[in-house]
Amino acid sequence: MSNTRVAINGYGTIGKRVADAVDAQDDMEIVGVTKTGPSFGCDLAVKKGFPLYCTSDDPERIASFAAGGYECAGGLSDLLASSDIVVDCSPGKHGEENLATYRTVGIKAIFQGGEKHALTGLSYTSSANHAANLNADATRVVSCNTTGLSRTLVPLHDHCGSLKVECTMIRRAADPGDSKKGPINAIKPVLKVPSHHGPDVKTVKPEIEINSLAVAVPTTIMHVHAIIADLPEGHGLSTESVIDLWKAQPRVIVMAGEANRLTTTAEVMEMARDIGRKWGDLHEIFVWEDGVSLQGDRLYYFQAIHQESDVIPENVDAIRALMGTETDWRASVARTDAAISHYYNL
Repeated sequence: MSNTRVAINGYGTIGKRVADAVDAQDDMEIVGVTKTGPSFGCDLAVKKGFPLYCTSDDPERIASFAAGGYECAGGLSDLLASSDIVVDCSPGKHGEENLATYRTVGIKAIFQGGEKHALTGLSYTSSANHAANLNADATRVVSCNTTGLSRTLVPLHDHCGSLKVECTMIRRAADPGDSKKGPINAIKPVLKVPSHHGPDVKTVKPEIEINSLAVAVPTTIMHVHAIIADLPEGHGLSTESVIDLWKAQPRVIVMAGEANRLTTTAEVMEMARDIGRKWGDLHEIFVWEDGVSLQGDRLYYFQAIHQESDVIPENVDAIRALMGTETDWRASVARTDAAISHYYNL
């Protein structure tokens, strides 16, 4: 079977990471990546050997790459014509226009969590609904926060049969490279109640009863979730067995904060750098073991989300789902993670 030919539309914070993750896989290949015009960000694509395309088919915009010192292989239409699937990593709110383009040329598409579920009518996380996405034409990999919630809540739900959840999202204000956003010296509550995070979980696991609140704080490092989950009677779990359940899940790290001196998000991300992750990324969800407490039927815990990277391997698994090349989500996750780990440690 030939490799899946993947286009990356938007080579920014998420796009460059997805491109590397796809490039690491032995069943996929990068056909090309897009930029809006010549910029420093093009240098990385050139260094990686990824063909560079323009997000537009406008001849003047395509020609501007040469003027900036970069070879441009063509416009978006040229890239899509030679690809099997496109991973759309363009800025939010462009999804409707882009989806119309993809459907016109008959190419499968994956969007990111900045777009609404209604765009495709289908969303994705590997552990929650890989099977529901098999051979679909388009889907949306849910946001970093929804991905993080799914990784710990889905196995709990699958064990218990039902789950009622209240969570507060303590959100970073912006990505490290985004200088346009705040707050700088404030804590900003999200006054739309509930926040979109809880309902977004229901797009991939509608059986979970969940609501959420959110606040933005002046940090760029990670998100933190403070979660309260009510388990049904007869769940048969203890604090220790919940921890063991999560330790058995892919893409979840459970570690004692105090004993390992990992009591803050800064220390967690320093650990990611220490273990050699590219860009200092942490694809896994980090759960503080000493912050987990099951009291009767009520479970309390904290988890941290690296907003720039936890969705990256999910995009790779979503490619396999839409292409129908791997029906078992655990098999896809194992393959994805092993390839990324090898690629990043070369």
